[in-house]
Amino acid sequence: MAKPGKKGLSRILSAMKYSYQGLVAQWRYEAAFRQEVLLLLVAIPLAFLLGESRVEQVLMIFSVALVVIVETFNSSVEAVVDRISDEHHELSGRAKDLGSAAVMLSLLLAVFVWGMLLY
Repeated sequence: MAKPGKKGLSRILSAMKYSYQGLVAQWRYEAAFRQEVLLLLVAIPLAFLLGESRVEQVLMIFSVALVVIVETFNSSVEAVVDRISDEHHELSGRAKDLGSAAVMLSLLLAVFVWGMLLY
């Protein structure tokens, strides 16, 4: 059963507002996110400069943008874990480690994509 709430354009506008609030909070509280966004801002012009085709340029930009997206998921996992409890728990630590591993894997993927395309 669907929960009652906004519909149509009102729902879309509310979702956009919440997304914006999330990005602002992430920028304010997550240093890794700020670093990865700056990396993306450097990667975009470099991709257009170094990519030999539109497909290569898109792959280069997408691979770095994916890092930012995965970091957003990681930050949300960390926020939920921290909200539940500040005491150390094996599962909480594992959840945070898995989020960190996802970010690392996305970074390695970006390095691989750029390396393969520039080689």
